[in-house]
Amino acid sequence: MNENGTLQSTSIIIFGATGDLAKRKLFPAFFNLFIEGRMPEKFNIVALGRADKENNDFKSYVKENLLLFSRNQTEIETEWDKFQSHIIYFRHQIDEESSYKDLDVKLKSLDSEYGVRANRLFYLSIGPNFVSTISEHLKKAQLASNPSQDRIIIEKPFGHDKKSAIELNNLLSKTFEEEQIYRIDHYLGKETVQNILAFRFGNSIFEPLWNCKYVESVQITVAEEVGVESRGAFYEGTGALKDMIQNHLLQILCMVAMEQPSSLDSGEIRDRKVDVLKSIRRIPLDQVNHYAVRGQYGKGTLNGTDLKAYRDEEGVAPDSNTETFAAIKFYLDNERWDGVPFYVRTGKRMQEKHSYITIQFKPLAQSTFSGGKHDLSQNKLIINIQPLMDIRLQFMTKKPGLTVELRPVEMIFDYFSCKEDTPEAYETLLLDALEGDLTLFMRSDQVEEAWDVVKTIQESWENNPDPSFPNYAAGSSGPQECNLLLQREDHSWEHAHIDLKV
Repeated sequence: MNENGTLQSTSIIIFGATGDLAKRKLFPAFFNLFIEGRMPEKFNIVALGRADKENNDFKSYVKENLLLFSRNQTEIETEWDKFQSHIIYFRHQIDEESSYKDLDVKLKSLDSEYGVRANRLFYLSIGPNFVSTISEHLKKAQLASNPSQDRIIIEKPFGHDKKSAIELNNLLSKTFEEEQIYRIDHYLGKETVQNILAFRFGNSIFEPLWNCKYVESVQITVAEEVGVESRGAFYEGTGALKDMIQNHLLQILCMVAMEQPSSLDSGEIRDRKVDVLKSIRRIPLDQVNHYAVRGQYGKGTLNGTDLKAYRDEEGVAPDSNTETFAAIKFYLDNERWDGVPFYVRTGKRMQEKHSYITIQFKPLAQSTFSGGKHDLSQNKLIINIQPLMDIRLQFMTKKPGLTVELRPVEMIFDYFSCKEDTPEAYETLLLDALEGDLTLFMRSDQVEEAWDVVKTIQESWENNPDPSFPNYAAGSSGPQECNLLLQREDHSWEHAHIDLKV
């Protein structure tokens, strides 16, 4: 396959290649790019691990996981032999200087095979506590010394608060130039999130309405059916605010709220995102409870299955103060969004898995159909991110018949009707990293501003345990206080499906 002649020869080095992320996302993504001809003509995936494994044993492990997690099942048998020839298992100790010297020798030998000094893409699929160690060793061994060719991908979390994020950025800057650092947020690789820019700025009928004159409110929901599963110990030190809102939801908010970029240049788009983050009104410490709601799931049922409480999960403290649900009302202090509330919410053990954005338009100030039997519904635009992937626009029409009665209908653009098998988010992001496109990756100032947005909420919640925990049942829609957050403005949470009246 490998028909992509535009990409330079590349050595892809994966730290943590035997971990969960690599087996579920990274190797399937690289395989899918390979069979679609999107990988460089000359490349190798150097899989680093601590265990003493035979190369063929590791390749068998990769194939087993492709059969479980790749979206292209039918082509595994026909394409596997070609793909596996690019995989090299390399025993490596993260904290040993000699391991990096050995890696240097290996990469130089690959360069000899390519006939050129290849690009190097380092993927840190490891815990954040190892980032500094790896960064320092890469610098000492001069493994990533060419800013135009060498790149590093770092998974979230990018710090645990603003102070630590600044420290991490300063640490990375000692080894890498900013244009070498790819801070990955997989939500930005999702097809429907990427399409927000095209939808807004490629259509003259929407962009003129995308402001406070016509928009009443914006809602962003990321709900998960699952609990913390085997990640209880990790989640205890994280919670919904840091795990989801500080990064995923604020990045989606930026896509919805940003000003029109002058071009598709990565720097220009990221500048506009930073403008949004800077404009978000900071919530005073003494007003956190007015603008933010937290929750923790207790026992419950979903689809007839009994579910345990968060505090009963493995690795979780019996008196845990960690939130598994968070909802916040933000305001943006700029001309476009003056007075428009942005509601964001996320939670685990919710009644359904669904991620979506709702743009609620203002009602007509005057209408020929006001009052009487005509029940006018406000226009809504819903962008479904997952598991549905569509854009739905609701508007009013006359109901067929001899009388004049109005009803809401919707127009739907469904991604699956256009392409049943859409690329996974990691495929998009890894291809961008191979091409050197930073557009969908977070810049240092974005990370720091995002932490600043939630700073007071984080401080309040950490220092003031919530005596009501657990305050929502597993399998429900979250704590009741979440609804009160909107009712103060005569708003209510919208659903991913538009309720149509017959």
